[in-house]
Amino acid sequence: MSSPTLPGSVSASDPDLSERQRRVFARLVSLYRHDARPVSSERLGRAADVRQSGTRLRGMLAELEGLGLLERAHAAAGRVPSAAGWEYFVRVVLEPAVIPAEVEDAIAERLAQSRHDVERLLHEASRLLATFSHQLGLAVAASLEGERLSSLELEPLAESRVLLILGLEGLRSRTLVLELDTPLDRGALVEVTDVLREQLLGGTLATARARLAQDPELARHSAVRIVARAATASWARALDTPLLTAGVSHIADQPEFADGTRLGPVLRALESGRSFERLMVGGLQGHAGVRVGVGPEEGPAMLSLVSYALPGAVSGAVAVLGPMRMDYATTIALVDLVGTRVSDLLSA
Repeated sequence: MSSPTLPGSVSASDPDLSERQRRVFARLVSLYRHDARPVSSERLGRAADVRQSGTRLRGMLAELEGLGLLERAHAAAGRVPSAAGWEYFVRVVLEPAVIPAEVEDAIAERLAQSRHDVERLLHEASRLLATFSHQLGLAVAASLEGERLSSLELEPLAESRVLLILGLEGLRSRTLVLELDTPLDRGALVEVTDVLREQLLGGTLATARARLAQDPELARHSAVRIVARAATASWARALDTPLLTAGVSHIADQPEFADGTRLGPVLRALESGRSFERLMVGGLQGHAGVRVGVGPEEGPAMLSLVSYALPGAVSGAVAVLGPMRMDYATTIALVDLVGTRVSDLLSA
């Protein structure tokens, strides 16, 4: 697995462009980012900061193509940045963006509201990344099954609905909404809470889940059986967070995916999650990095993934997935901000 690209991490193998070549390359990137249309020398020559003769400009574009920074579908087509060109752009040309203070405050406030529940926090992170990047927001964390249960609460929500709050070591928690097949009053819930605390606290979440499903010691109490049945139904899978996604419509709206045959493999890869999860958590912890030219195994590698691997006790990551022409400056700053905030809340 290759390492992610980081802004400012200039490589010895990077081409040494002249100031004029760099300006032309940056302008072509800007034009292509705008509408995903290959850029002709005529279109590029009309840009105010380029303005060169057609012959000279075509020669410079051929040089950039020879260096591997640009590519084209055929000899008569306009040029687009290659995957290597986008990596060079991120490392060398990119000017960092500053997230507005009001956006920072909004992100901090919304994440803080979910700080005690890992899955809710990561769901919110993916939604915020999608909202502010206008791309696909992703988040994932490793299994919580090995975490030890430090507290347990049952809070009535309605006559037959109860909130089960499982407190974990490190001030994290997981909540489950239970649909009871027989109503229980508050007094009965207090008795059930006492029994479950005595039997489950100090054990792992995996043990608690297994015991609620089939432990005869718990089944001796009728009210406990009611809660255990509801918890087993609600707690149908291990306490981990699969790949969480938000903003699928953003990626579907991109011109690159106007052809539905290109979008289908991406959606299927997101549903399985495995390939993107590995890329997300395999980055440098505590830094937003870019992987250019990623994609589903059965589809074209036409996407970029900007991810932040979370440092600390929770092994996971947040990320934005979008076309290679995404706004890297803003996206990197946004992923770094959200990743830092999530990491701080998880370790608080």
